[in-house]
Amino acid sequence: MQFLPRVLLAVSVAVSQIVPAAAQDRINFVVDLTFFGDNTEFFNPWRDGETLLGTEGRLFLDIDLGEHVTLRGGLFGAQRLGDQHNFEILRPVLALHVKNDFTRFIIGSIESGAQQVGLGPDHGGPHGLLPPLQLTSLAFSRPHEAGLQWTFDTGRFEQDTWINWQQLNTEQNRELFDTGVRGRLAIDLGLPVWLSYQFHLVHQGGQLFNAGPVGDSWSGGPGLIVELPAGVFDRQTVEAHGLVSRDVPDRVAIDTASTGFGLFTRYAAEKAGWRAHVIAWRARDFVKREGDTNYASRREDGRLVSLRHYFEAGLTRTYYPAEEVGLEFSARAHRVDIHHDYSFRILAKVDFEMPLKVPRRTP
Repeated sequence: MQFLPRVLLAVSVAVSQIVPAAAQDRINFVVDLTFFGDNTEFFNPWRDGETLLGTEGRLFLDIDLGEHVTLRGGLFGAQRLGDQHNFEILRPVLALHVKNDFTRFIIGSIESGAQQVGLGPDHGGPHGLLPPLQLTSLAFSRPHEAGLQWTFDTGRFEQDTWINWQQLNTEQNRELFDTGVRGRLAIDLGLPVWLSYQFHLVHQGGQLFNAGPVGDSWSGGPGLIVELPAGVFDRQTVEAHGLVSRDVPDRVAIDTASTGFGLFTRYAAEKAGWRAHVIAWRARDFVKREGDTNYASRREDGRLVSLRHYFEAGLTRTYYPAEEVGLEFSARAHRVDIHHDYSFRILAKVDFEMPLKVPRRTP
């Protein structure tokens, strides 16, 4: 139990040697831990079942260099339970945040994959995109992202724009990155209504080396989110999004490209820590890299099934046993065309920060 205070003291002394004295009263040590168990029992032609069980952790210092600038530095680690290695992923957390009251620009380690309890498994992706655009379990299998990010939040307008650099362009590999935008704007129609829009692109290419095909896969579209009268619930929402997809696995072989369309609808109701949701999806020729293949038209064997239907119903229970701790338990039933599957998820979050009292340097 004495180890952590000693480490913090050592870090504080080290930071005091490199941080300007004016900033030494504005240093926070942040702990962001995620414990997860995600099990999908899928037996259908589009997606195989998978069990993800592990932990992720971010330990970093936030150093306020001024009213609008924060320097972040620390470590990220991810462990898959049962793995022979202590950490499956070990990465530095390095970022510069430039911000004001309503916007934030980040270069370095971007804010993604940091799960929040209470949103439900259908909102749990790295950036909260719709599941046809980006698989929600990527928040567990690819939890650390780095690149550029720009966010807005004025109350009536919210937007998250990012580029995540996944792979460099080398003699062996093409460069790989994904970029996207998710936003919504409040409009006054008698009920709380949000005009929503989402877009996501996965690009593989690069000009320095010829190490494979150059391709793009994107999808996006507008939507409407309506907050219904609560009635017997604490909150009710209904939403619909129309999506267009374009998948080009190889720009040279353009005949392999496909264009598709999809309609995503979702209803959710919340009451006293419980959340229930229902999703209905109808699509034609919809193919999207990194999207949940339960929604896609291309089967695992490569066959294209033009018209697709998908339905999902889920129930989530959220607890907060301590101020810094949240627990989420969820179960879902899935109908993938004529196939019936199920899944469940356990998510635990520990998130807190501590101000550090750094000894001032003597002249």
